[in-house]
Amino acid sequence: MNAVINKIPNRVVVYPKDIENITGRKERAARKLLQNIKKAFSKRNDQFVTVYEFSLYTGIDEGVVRDYL
Repeated sequence: MNAVINKIPNRVVVYPKDIENITGRKERAARKLLQNIKKAFSKRNDQFVTVYEFSLYTGIDEGVVRDYL
């Protein structure tokens, strides 16, 4: 029998706690970085920052970021 494998997609959104884990920054600095990224990409406060945008802004390879999520 062929079993259907349901693949759970990787997360595409970056949260302040993720930034803390990736960069080693404190919570306040992580939130500030997230705000700066939103500003750089002309996002509203209620919009999310994607892994791609975080990687582009920080210069950290997208694969490295995904390993932390």
